[in-house]
Amino acid sequence: MLFMKSEQNLPNNSAVIEKKPVELKNKSPKYKVLLHNDPVNSMEYVTVSLREVVPQLSEQDAISIMLEAHNTGIGLVIVCDLEPAEFYSESLKSKGISSSIEKED
Repeated sequence: MLFMKSEQNLPNNSAVIEKKPVELKNKSPKYKVLLHNDPVNSMEYVTVSLREVVPQLSEQDAISIMLEAHNTGIGLVIVCDLEPAEFYSESLKSKGISSSIEKED
């Protein structure tokens, strides 16, 4: 985007054209943290573990994610940058809960 800026110090009342920085087009890609259906652990354990690993989840959100995974085989936990996605997935795995990450489309 271009805009004109009037400069009083320039001779003949000249104008200076400046280029405004364009928003970053190459934003870092986002990743989905996925919860896989868990036939081993109890629903309550999975729900509590989700809230421990991803503290911003409400109890209702955690229950919904757990039920989605239970009913469809996979549930979307959160979409975030790669580093936190890896952390969340590994933290769930360390609690014995099957999880993976994949790049968001």
